[in-house]
Amino acid sequence: MASSFTVHRLHMRGRSRLEKCRNTFETIFRRSVGTEPEVAQTQGARGDHSGDKDGPKSLYNLMADRQEQAEKSVLISCPSRTSEKRFLKFLSNHGDIKKHFFYESYGMYAVVEFASRDNVVSLLESAAIPGVSHESVVPFKSRLLSLRNHSSVDSPTQQSGLPCQPQTTAPISELIQRLSREESVDDQINSLTEAYQLTEENSRLRFLVCSLLKDIAAAYFPECTIRPFGSSVNGFGKLGCDLDMFLDLDSISGWNVKMPKSGLSLEYQMKRTNSERHVTQSILSVIGECVDHFGPGCVGVQKILNARCPLVRFAHQPSGFQCDLTANNRVAMKSTELLYLYGELDPRVRSLVFTIRCWARAHGVTSSIPGAWITNFALTVMVLFFLQKRTPPIIPKLDYLRDLADIRRFL
Repeated sequence: MASSFTVHRLHMRGRSRLEKCRNTFETIFRRSVGTEPEVAQTQGARGDHSGDKDGPKSLYNLMADRQEQAEKSVLISCPSRTSEKRFLKFLSNHGDIKKHFFYESYGMYAVVEFASRDNVVSLLESAAIPGVSHESVVPFKSRLLSLRNHSSVDSPTQQSGLPCQPQTTAPISELIQRLSREESVDDQINSLTEAYQLTEENSRLRFLVCSLLKDIAAAYFPECTIRPFGSSVNGFGKLGCDLDMFLDLDSISGWNVKMPKSGLSLEYQMKRTNSERHVTQSILSVIGECVDHFGPGCVGVQKILNARCPLVRFAHQPSGFQCDLTANNRVAMKSTELLYLYGELDPRVRSLVFTIRCWARAHGVTSSIPGAWITNFALTVMVLFFLQKRTPPIIPKLDYLRDLADIRRFL
């Protein structure tokens, strides 16, 4: 059966699809125009997403929701034979549980979202510092906890296994078998996308890791935020992909405060350095040291400060993510937003990208090993370019989106 991704059918559906893309873009843009990340965060905290039923959210509103969920969540290491019912009953003593799920990564873990941050505070107040010698433990308190079972014997019902959510893609052999059972190319593409794309649970876990890392950075920069970018949020991320994050200091209050023309005012004393790059290197150096020495579950910390974009790289064992932390990476956030927008315009865009990426990896065009390979980002941009150059185009060109944005700002 012919696929809807063939050139002929793309051409036949192109005009109506492009008009639908434009309407979708206008819907998303109306929600984000003139909205900076910190404003969108406030809206997300209030649940102020008017019109969500009419279409997709802007990236900033989506991230605000995820960040709010992460702030009300904890990550708990559990014994493998923990009773789910008993576990939830124990935690519910501190408040209502909105969402929970289990997964495996160097052991069994649970992500638990409470109804409010006060519930998390109550839970943390009941937690104890491990009973080891005082000199060998750093009393750093975080929302990464371990469950201990002090009962000598559990009943058989309490020893049931926990249902685990997958956090990585299935082996390629398993995927091939799955695809071979589909009846058409369309079905194969959709099945591949379903198997590869980030799940709801994996997305929550990524934002929770960012939130846990923010708790460390906040010791030096209160009100700072650590945001994921790239494949973790642009809609093209594959299960098991790296977690790219940046330390956002623009969210700290006090920037661009309007000073009075007369009278008295106060401002913070700051230590000035030679350049913005030096500031970034210094910040990441300090944060990297803290993550290395005090970050629970953070191993293999590398401070790569002389790279074109300075970063701190480490593995977060409780989540299984390989993490890269940069600082104030505004350009990367803009490219993330652009790819997210294109993915929202037409559901076939993401499906085609996943298919091409899978083909490229299987044929050695891309690789997880550093080297002279084409990157997944470049491959994605090539797919977008192909869809823009159809006659008529399947998705609008960047110039059109830019012009529409300029027009909308004055309406």
